[in-house]
Amino acid sequence: MKVLVVDDEIDIQPLFRQRFRKEIKTGSIIFEFALSGEEAVQYLLHDGSEVVLILSDVNMPGMSGLDLLSHIRQKHGGTPPFVMMITAYGDEENYRPSMQLGADDFLTKPLDFNLLREKLKNLEEHG
Repeated sequence: MKVLVVDDEIDIQPLFRQRFRKEIKTGSIIFEFALSGEEAVQYLLHDGSEVVLILSDVNMPGMSGLDLLSHIRQKHGGTPPFVMMITAYGDEENYRPSMQLGADDFLTKPLDFNLLREKLKNLEEHG
C-alpha cells in the first residue's frame, strides 16, 4: 500500500519511518513524502496512480491541505485515493470544511500512531 504524507514539517518523515519500521521493512506500506500541497500535486500527476492513501496536514504555507483536498477530489483521474486530514489538536474549525470537501477521515496532532496503524490496517483489509 502506497501512502503519500503531505506535511511542511520535515521532522515528520523520520517519525513515520521509525513508527512504521516493520511495515516498511516487509514492504506492506510504502511511504512517500511531500513538503507542500504543490509538491503533492506534482507527485500525484507523475506517480499518483499507485497512491492508496494521502495523509495531509491542513495548515501549510502556499497550497493548504484543504486546497489540496479540493484539487484531489476535482481533478484526480482513476480511483480516487482515501484522504485523511491532519490538524493541530483541538482545531475543530477545520473538521467541517474537510468533510465537506470530501475527506475520508480526520486526525489530530500529535498523531496517535497506534490509531493510525489500525486505520491503515482497516483500509488495507476493506480498501
